[in-house]
Amino acid sequence: MTGHPAVEDLLRTLAPQVLGILVRRLGDFDMCEDAVQEALIAAARHWPAEGVPANPRGWLLQTATRRYTDQVRSEQARQRREERTAREPAAGSAPADDDTLMLLFMCCHPTLTVSSAIALTLRAVGGLATSEIAGAYLVPEATMAQRISRAKQRLKASDHAFDVPQPGTDSWAPRLRSVLHVLYLMFNEGYTTTRGSALHRADLSGEAIRLAGQLHHAVPREGEATALLALMLLTEARRPARTGPDGELIPLTEQDRTRWDRRLIGEGAGLLASTIGSGPPGEYRLQAAIAAVHDDAARAEDTDWPQILGLYGLLERVAGSPVVTLNRAVAVAMVSGPAAALTLLDELDADNGPLHDHHRVHAVRAHLLEMAGDTASALVHYRAAAARTTNTPEQRFLTAKAARLHRRTQLDTTPAPSPAVATIRDAGGRPAGPAPSHDR
Repeated sequence: MTGHPAVEDLLRTLAPQVLGILVRRLGDFDMCEDAVQEALIAAARHWPAEGVPANPRGWLLQTATRRYTDQVRSEQARQRREERTAREPAAGSAPADDDTLMLLFMCCHPTLTVSSAIALTLRAVGGLATSEIAGAYLVPEATMAQRISRAKQRLKASDHAFDVPQPGTDSWAPRLRSVLHVLYLMFNEGYTTTRGSALHRADLSGEAIRLAGQLHHAVPREGEATALLALMLLTEARRPARTGPDGELIPLTEQDRTRWDRRLIGEGAGLLASTIGSGPPGEYRLQAAIAAVHDDAARAEDTDWPQILGLYGLLERVAGSPVVTLNRAVAVAMVSGPAAALTLLDELDADNGPLHDHHRVHAVRAHLLEMAGDTASALVHYRAAAARTTNTPEQRFLTAKAARLHRRTQLDTTPAPSPAVATIRDAGGRPAGPAPSHDR
């Protein structure tokens, strides 16, 4: 907006801090957001020419407060504002991290749905425009605007929307879990989009990493917050190798691992190591440990699948879910063979199972059947998976897998061992293979 990157970066950092202070004092999210936006526009207009003030946060806060006051017309609204302000500390006395944390916790309030919490977090804390958020989720801008507006109204109606629980209190742990869950889902949607023509949205996953970094900085002793940031970094490190020149999906076993970002891997591994001794491992620490094992393997055939299988077993006990079981099935196949994994998959894909007919279950089943040498059945399930996914690169990848198996059945009526089985044999029994339908 300004054409001056340094000013843009500073405004991006300060915006959620100023909004957090203003909302905490004045309570009206919509009016506070409008006031902060006007202050940002004023800063973008004046700072490049006149220089950044000595106290830029104070300048923005003063300007936004003035804009807010200009919007207030009724005496009743003015009195409410003064009463709230009188109960708060003086301007600039609260640490910046406290204000950003308050805003993040507010956006992830348990009264909001997950989709509304993510949208509001991206808008208020991430600074994304409504059009950008709508584009990330492939919905009309008007739809996203309504979603964000309803979230704001729900927060406004809550008596405790602006309260940040104190660490150690009864309400701290569940609220922190909500924040971590929202950031985790935000990252996942950016890393592998639910639908659309691109495999990932780097801006969305990058924003989740930035916010997770702010949370870790604010509460560095929270092991799960640290582990979540580690998980994001260890996973994001593989993104440069996940797609080919035309955006096609490249599975984990075929990726050029020299393209993995070793700086991110080192940073993520360091964060993960720092959580040792911070209590029993939680779901994000275990997931980060699994990601670290993958990142440690210089080649696909070097992957320590027995360790991964053990970690998934722990993860099922700590935070079991159908998706965790689905991923454990792949690890079981790599350690014990596809037959054991297919039995586990049958439980997930039962008629009343939680993932019945899901495209990822079809993709995993196809992979396991291919490992077992049942080419004809694998072909059926690759086609089923391709028909059900809404992510175009995944769909093309699965369609290509089906086409390859179809050509094989046409050329040779005697099914040959699958490449996966051959790879295992060539590696002297050491297991290898991709994750269910991408490299997670």
